[in-house]
Formats: sequence, C-alpha cells, structure tokens
Amino acid sequence: MNAVPAAAITPPLSAERVREIATNFDLRALPADFLANPYPVYAALRETEPVRRMPDGSCFLTRHADLTSVYRDAAVFSSDKRVEFAPKYGTDSALYEHHTTSLVFNDPPLHTRVRRLIMGALTRRAIADMEPGLTALVDQLLDDLAEQGGGDLIEDFASAIPVEIIGNLLDVPHADRGPLRNWSLAILGALEPTLTPRQQTLGNRAVTDMLDYLRTLVAQRRQHPGDPERDVLTRLIQGEANGEQLGEVELLQNCIFLLNAGHETTTNLIGNGLIALQEHPQALRYLRVGLQHTAGDAPAQEALLNRAVDEFLRFESSNQLGNRRALQDTQVGGVDLPAGTLVTLCIGAANRDPAQFSDPELLNLAREGNKHLAFGFGIHQCAGLSLARLEGRIAIGRFVQRFPGFRLTEAPVRGGRARFRGFLRAPFSVA
Repeated sequence: MNAVPAAAITPPLSAERVREIATNFDLRALPADFLANPYPVYAALRETEPVRRMPDGSCFLTRHADLTSVYRDAAVFSSDKRVEFAPKYGTDSALYEHHTTSLVFNDPPLHTRVRRLIMGALTRRAIADMEPGLTALVDQLLDDLAEQGGGDLIEDFASAIPVEIIGNLLDVPHADRGPLRNWSLAILGALEPTLTPRQQTLGNRAVTDMLDYLRTLVAQRRQHPGDPERDVLTRLIQGEANGEQLGEVELLQNCIFLLNAGHETTTNLIGNGLIALQEHPQALRYLRVGLQHTAGDAPAQEALLNRAVDEFLRFESSNQLGNRRALQDTQVGGVDLPAGTLVTLCIGAANRDPAQFSDPELLNLAREGNKHLAFGFGIHQCAGLSLARLEGRIAIGRFVQRFPGFRLTEAPVRGGRARFRGFLRAPFSVA
C-alpha cells in the first residue's frame, strides 16, 4: 500500500500566497489554506512584524522571547477574560460563565486556590500509579486495532485514551463517558477567534448539559467521597486543609475545565505525533530503531520517548494560541502597548522560532534542551503536563512498537481550527 504523500497531510503554500496572507493577517478572517498549514505565515510574521497590530487593536506575538516575557509578568498581563468574552458570548450565557470561571482564564486568588487543589491530586506518585492502568488501556486499544487490521488514529485510539484517564481522575462512571468528547469539542470550539451561530448554540448547550450531569455526580460524591489523594473531584469538594473551599459554581465549572483541557490537548498530542511520523519517515525510522535498541532498558526508553513527545509538542503544538490583557501601559518587543490591549500569544509560531531552536522546521526527535511553550509558562503553566507527557509516551511508544509499519490509508482530516490544532479523522492500516 502506498503511503499518503506529505503534501496531502500538510499542503505547502507558495511564497506569494504566504506574503498575501501575512500582509492581510487577521485572526477573525483566516483562510482555509492557512488553517491547513499556518507555519510559513507565522514565520513571515515573526520576521517582518513580530508584534503585529490587528484590525481590532489587539496584538499578535510570534517570537519565543516575547511570549516568555508576557508569561512571566502575570502582574501586568492578565488572564482574566471577562472584558474579552462579554461581547463575544454575552454575559448571561453558559459559555461566558464557564470560560470566565475556569482555572485557565483567571488570575489569583481564584487561580491559585483551584490550581493548588488540582496539583494536590496530580502528585508524582499519583501519576506514577496511573501508569499500569494506562498501559493496560493502550494495549487493549491496540489489540482491537490489530484484530481489525487498522482503524482511525483519532476516533479509535488518540481520543479514547484521555477520556478514560480524565474520567478516572474525576471517577466518572464508565457508562457516563460517551458524551464527553462531543461536549469538549463544542465548548473548546467556541474559543476560536470567530464563531458561527451554530458553534455558539452548540457550545452553550454543551456547557448546560455538562453542568446538569456534574450536579448529579457532585451530589453523589458528597455522599460517598473518594480518596482525595487520587480523586480530583473529591479533593475539589473537600477543599484545602485550612478549610478553604470552592463555591458551587467554581467547583462545577472547573470540573468542566478539567474534562475538556485533559481531553482535547492530549488527543491532539497523540494524533499529531503519530501523523507527523507518517509525514516524516526519517523520524519514524529513528524512533523505531531507538525503541529496538532500548528494549529491556526502561530508563533509556523512557528518556527516548520523553524527548520525542516534547518534540511533537514543539513541532505541532496542540494548543496554538493563548491570550492576555495588558493591565497598564507597557512594552513588548520594543512596541508600546497601552493599558487594555488584548494580546494573542502564538505558541505555534514561538515553538518554531529560529532564535530559540536550531533547524526549527525539522522534526528532530533527538532534540535536547527543548524549551517549547506548548504547556505555557509561568503561573499558568499546564497543571497536567506530567500526565499529558505520560499519556503521550505510553500511547505513541507502544503504538509504534506494535505497528512499526502502520500507514495512513487516506489523507487525514484536520479540525480546521486556529487555536486547537489536531485532526478529526485519520484512517490507517497496521501494515
């Protein structure tokens, strides 16, 4: 069976087309060919206008150093999205209440309280304890794919893993996990720079449906608490040792956040990584040989896969965009920003900045000192990064070991989104 050509996975853009998109770049009017392959445009912006003033007055940042400086300065650059999301969603909508209450879109003290509670259940020991169950889950999925002779990398593999892991963290009954993926896609899809009325309707409905479900789950957990060292929901309900607890709205909305954040980005990590190996055969050969050479040497194999996972995250960041708002007059990259300026942090561009990474357009699974920003940086760095790395390492490593000759049978279908970069479908054969 012939391999799907690389151009069918990431269609190239002509130099003329790159200049055209970069010259007219507007997050609210992104063409389909940019969404299929944004990186040449990001490179052009980084070289010619790294602090790009958008038509709506916001700024779009593409340099690694500029993103890092903004991430570091949480006192000047706020993550609170009430000002930004009020006109987008309407202050009486379910989407507005969710996205302005969840961990990622808040400043201290709410952010500090919620993060501390979540991190208390995501200790190194707790994550290590998840590995046997994760390995068993991945192996069962691989058994099913082997029996079928293939399947879909996203639907049958990548998306099935984080749903189970996050479901286990919150102890969501298995019978109730079916709707989680569609709810997640609808709510996170509403974070795109522009929304259709249908996207808005689906997002609001998904928040409402998740809240209805979680109220019942929380009530049951209050009556029958789990182990707060491993059950994140029990930990959030019981609060901290000093008695500080989340309000009911804070609790429910951050449960939604955990289900969504842990699902979408990890699905993209696994799917993007495996599809990148198809697009870059030399990287697949390197990983196959490395896995063979480190067989029986668990620490060496773990180090090999950790480097590979970080490179997949750098090369195809699951989350491509972040946002901040300047609370006072300031500067970024030598450009004056007045108080109130909305700033978009282009993680996908920063992760291919040649000022930070050698040969940034090369997928180099042996890359050392990989200071990518796929998990953010500073006080808002992803709370679940160690868990995401574990999922990526186990899923991608065991998949490649089991199916070293896997092949895409059709061109994969991307999600068509600017913020969350991943695939919706990717049919493949095991040999």
